[in-house]
Amino acid sequence: MTERTADLPLDQVRTLLAVVDEGTFDAAAAALHVTPSAVSQRVKALEQRTGRVLLLRTKPVRPTESGAVLVRLARQVARLERDAYGELGLSGAAGEPTRVSVAVNADSLATWFLGALTELPPEPRLCFELRREDEAHTAALLREGVVMAAVTSSPDPVPGCAVRFLGRMRYLPCAGPGFAARHLGGPLRKTLGVAPVVVFDRRDDFQDGFARRFGHGGASSARHYVPTSEGFVEAVAAGLGWGMVPEPQAGPLLRAGRLVDFAPDSPVDVPLHWQQWKLDSPALAMVADAVTAAARRALRR
Repeated sequence: MTERTADLPLDQVRTLLAVVDEGTFDAAAAALHVTPSAVSQRVKALEQRTGRVLLLRTKPVRPTESGAVLVRLARQVARLERDAYGELGLSGAAGEPTRVSVAVNADSLATWFLGALTELPPEPRLCFELRREDEAHTAALLREGVVMAAVTSSPDPVPGCAVRFLGRMRYLPCAGPGFAARHLGGPLRKTLGVAPVVVFDRRDDFQDGFARRFGHGGASSARHYVPTSEGFVEAVAAGLGWGMVPEPQAGPLLRAGRLVDFAPDSPVDVPLHWQQWKLDSPALAMVADAVTAAARRALRR
């Protein structure tokens, strides 16, 4: 290892993290109680020391691939520092709770994940920063160092992370009764390609994947975008279109007659995994155990 890269000043690494978290150099300066010029100088010094561009000067600022490595390092150092303070009995004196950042998909947030957090003991004090992201994309936030842990559909561990299987979230193809009678009365190989559909956002291809199982190139281009889990379910129940609804949310509405499962022999199970940094962190270990226990109760094995 060269002398230039052997020693990374922690004040510069922490400053890089502050810029990424706050989004601008000025906001990072305010958070660190220094001048914007000092922030800029520290980042430039770190870039010179590593010989790499670490930030994309966009709004908000984003780390480059090299910058993401150092952002992840900064978060890990901060996590270990807080754990050490706690073991030394200093966390109470500091008066600041331990912050844990987790990426979670919207359906898990709406159904089972928050219950896991409420079961954690009152000590150590934890504050959560939850990032809502599709389960197919949460691993990217781990890779970038944005979060410490993630609920993800990928069983392949991100470098530097451990992974454990949580369970399977079952999705049911549902529609409102009136909508199903009007649009889904014939064979699905004919109706799914033309019936209006509800999707989460423009990256959501879950409904398209279901339609392809019946010989279509995808779901209809007549689609409604509803980017919340609760709103998505309500849109389907209201008759805007058909959609894949998580089993825990579908159950009460099916029993109440507000939804029908129009393909009861074709549910879709999505495997979910917990990935987290490989750190000897008691706080992170407690969160992982609570999440695993909640998933065991809520998800299919």
